[in-house]
Amino acid sequence: MTYDFIIVGGGSAGSVLANRLSARSSNKVLVCEAGQDTPHGKVPPQILDSYPGTAYLDPRFHWTELKVTTEVISHNNPQENRPPLRKYEQARVLGGGSSINGQLANRGAPTDYDNWAARGATGWNWNNVLPYFKKVERDMDFEGPWHGNAGRIPVRRIFPDLWPEHAKAAAETFKQAGYQYHADQNAAFEDGYFPITISNAYERRVSAAIGYLDPGTRMRENLTISTDTQVSELLFDGNRCVGVKALVQGKPQEFRGNEVILCSGAIHSPAHLLRAGIGPAGHLRDLGIEVRAHVPGVGQRLQDHPAVAVAAFIKPHARIIHDYTRRHIYLALRYSSKLDGIPQGDMFTVVTNKTSWHAVGEQIGSFIVTVYKTYSETGEVKLAARDWRAEPVVEFNLLSDRRDLERMMDGVRRFGAMHLTPTMQAVTDNPFPASYSDKVRQVGLINTKNKLITDALAKLLDGPAALRGYLMRKLIMEGFTLEGLLTDDEQLEAFCRKAAVGVWHASCTCRMGSQDDPMAVTDPAGRVRAVDGLRVVDASIFPAVPCANTNFPVLMTAEKCADAILAGN
Repeated sequence: MTYDFIIVGGGSAGSVLANRLSARSSNKVLVCEAGQDTPHGKVPPQILDSYPGTAYLDPRFHWTELKVTTEVISHNNPQENRPPLRKYEQARVLGGGSSINGQLANRGAPTDYDNWAARGATGWNWNNVLPYFKKVERDMDFEGPWHGNAGRIPVRRIFPDLWPEHAKAAAETFKQAGYQYHADQNAAFEDGYFPITISNAYERRVSAAIGYLDPGTRMRENLTISTDTQVSELLFDGNRCVGVKALVQGKPQEFRGNEVILCSGAIHSPAHLLRAGIGPAGHLRDLGIEVRAHVPGVGQRLQDHPAVAVAAFIKPHARIIHDYTRRHIYLALRYSSKLDGIPQGDMFTVVTNKTSWHAVGEQIGSFIVTVYKTYSETGEVKLAARDWRAEPVVEFNLLSDRRDLERMMDGVRRFGAMHLTPTMQAVTDNPFPASYSDKVRQVGLINTKNKLITDALAKLLDGPAALRGYLMRKLIMEGFTLEGLLTDDEQLEAFCRKAAVGVWHASCTCRMGSQDDPMAVTDPAGRVRAVDGLRVVDASIFPAVPCANTNFPVLMTAEKCADAILAGN
């Protein structure tokens, strides 16, 4: 059989495209997803969980061998000065990131998309993309010109009357600092604090796979969903992509199609292109790969949002104590750094009311400070080897642009000072700078050993204040103190550079752009430059990462590209 469309990757974008393209009964559509299926009635409870910590820490849903560097790599003796590799929890499951993420339904700033259009993504300005954001969602709280009410992904908020005392204190601290409260995060894009908008209904996650690949869609005779199917090679006839080779439950198979659409994310989509000989000619030749098309932008200008945390011990009365929700994030603050030339709303801070599933995690809350308008564009994805089984080399080079570093340092100062206010001290103590280190990641794995350890430590932390302070310095803090960071800029810079991690918003490695942009990989309809029959539709085609968690921009992008494809563009 020859398919009209072969979709490589059943994540957020792939799920949308599978639904929209197969809605036309004449289209034969195949989805190849490397991970497991999540059919109705059999969605793993870890994925359905409204608290995302159970899914994003579960290795069954990850590319477990993927490691990345986040710190800037020096060009002087790069091997000797190479920063450590970190695990990067990239989803490997139907629904992709939407099956394991924090379920935050952000859109970004109107200026983000106007900037996309200015960079050569014609037709992608704010007025063009807003209808597609509305098409994605079914807002359960608000109506009006900003919102959709018929989309496949429900969105809602948990309002302040249901917040725990820690969240209420954070909101009061924001108010005292002069920020305005907005009930609706996704109305006019303004600075202020608000209930987080989440892709969640009736206390259950609604992933792209749950929303778009529902039982009715799966019953379409023209749609095939092949899970446990890892694509190993793109097939070409001359300059045209005509299909894929894949391992289906461990057995090799070929699929032929009129068009192949890569929806594998900003790390694996460029890797597919590079293995097919599409990318920077020098890199391909170094690996002995025949150059099919010299497209220098493939894998280049990788972006993510850098983040660090200022955390504290939550006093018992201020913790999550009700049974209404398992959510741990209720509110966030959008604010402007006011650096010259940087648009409004460039910074985003989420308040977490616990930091992990275990007993110690329930005692620690944090302000996660994130640079949302990111200027660091020196990251890249490249191949480690020709072998398709080898994970690519991924170098984020976070904070390589000084503007990102300065705003991160300012954020630590800003939210460190907030922890010292009487309002926050009433609900917390022992504030400290925190990072998502390997130690934190290991203790976060869900197993009996970690439960026993954290249960015992939590009882001690709830004991005398002197003992708590000692244990936190020895076992939880990682060498930096809040006092040291607030009084020593060198320490603060060192902490930000070491502790900053990406928040799983990898983007921009196959950017859309104009025909005369030498670094553009795809056109505004996702078609790959210099070859036929091949598109990319995922976060890798973003011209710049938007001021948002990337899942809803990806869903919007897939909806918009689906219309372009169905229109013959």
